[in-house]
Amino acid sequence: MTRCPCGTGLAYAECCGPFHTGAAAPTAEALMRSRFSAYARGDAQYIRRTWHSRSRPRSLDLNDGIRWTLLEVGRTTGGGLLDAEGTVEFAAHYRDADGRGVTRELSHFTRESGEWRYTGPV
Repeated sequence: MTRCPCGTGLAYAECCGPFHTGAAAPTAEALMRSRFSAYARGDAQYIRRTWHSRSRPRSLDLNDGIRWTLLEVGRTTGGGLLDAEGTVEFAAHYRDADGRGVTRELSHFTRESGEWRYTGPV
């Protein structure tokens, strides 16, 4: 069993895998976790697809020299099944040629055409 990179402890096929193959994430946190997993797996297409159309970059080149190693999810606001928007605070740990690092962000999510999308940092 391959564990999901997002840190839930579940198998990838039972966690973020279905989102990467087309299922809609039910919550903002689930989308954020699936985006981290996509970064960890090098899936730039999924990351772009889940960016809100107002803020989506024209292209996305992932840095092959970064290995995403751990996701810590902090507080969330909104982002539930009946919400239209929400935020998720997280710390994403990585390794690169310079050693270890961490990226922290309070991310904003909103629904577009009924599905959660990442709009950017708050």
